[in-house]
Amino acid sequence: MSENSETKQIQWTIHTTHPDKVEAARASLSEVIDPEIGMSIIQLGLVRDIQIENEMARLKMILTTPFCPYGPAMIEMTKAKAIEGLKMPVTVEMGMDMWDFSMMEDPSALDWGMYA
Repeated sequence: MSENSETKQIQWTIHTTHPDKVEAARASLSEVIDPEIGMSIIQLGLVRDIQIENEMARLKMILTTPFCPYGPAMIEMTKAKAIEGLKMPVTVEMGMDMWDFSMMEDPSALDWGMYA
């Protein structure tokens, strides 16, 4: 997993192993909105990696805060949307990384004074 410096898109493992699945996964997962911030989990950079092995996907994600009250609902919605986009079973694993603004695809939200 790395970041593409031009677009700030996180490069998931499936970018290399299953490039045909990337756009569908991004499109479906973009529908999962963090209700407190009002941005998608893709925009926020919360989906840290997606791997596919033996026709089973493993999605690693983080939350903006460890005690996010919407966390359980967001995880379930993420799983449902990943299944919809990837068209295969998906497990969601929680990463231990601490989220920060640099993980956002477009940190221009900072320019709006939303987080300052």
